[in-house]
Amino acid sequence: MEMGQIYAVLGIAIAVILPGLGSALGVKSAGEAGAGVVTEDPDKFGQVLILELLPGTQGIYGLLIGFIIMTQIDVFTGMPSITTSDGLLYLAGALPIAIVGFGSAIAQGKVSTAGVSLVAKRPQEVGKAMILSAMVETYAVLALLASFLVVSFI
Repeated sequence: MEMGQIYAVLGIAIAVILPGLGSALGVKSAGEAGAGVVTEDPDKFGQVLILELLPGTQGIYGLLIGFIIMTQIDVFTGMPSITTSDGLLYLAGALPIAIVGFGSAIAQGKVSTAGVSLVAKRPQEVGKAMILSAMVETYAVLALLASFLVVSFI
């Protein structure tokens, strides 16, 4: 395997692994809080579930960038030679979603956990809790866009 291929595959790995790990941690945090609320009031399951799912999107965004890189470097059909500079560009293109996706998923998990506490006391305020959590999502979407644009023009 050439250095360009190694860098490109490393880009795929960090684009998928870091946001996925952040999402797992964020969903875990909200899920733990949600389990406590649902224990006391099973009717709040739907509201809690929405808040738990929100931090999971960053993992999807990272997977999307990983798949885009995979298709561009033809990993499914034998992966032809990639120059070192192109490999480094793929790696650099993966960094925004990898880093921001990881951090924002954890942060969104914390906001969603707070939202679960809000729903426990005031179930009618679930919309506000979702908006607060979705604000963190904005930065993950911007990172997805940045990674997409960089990777698309290589």
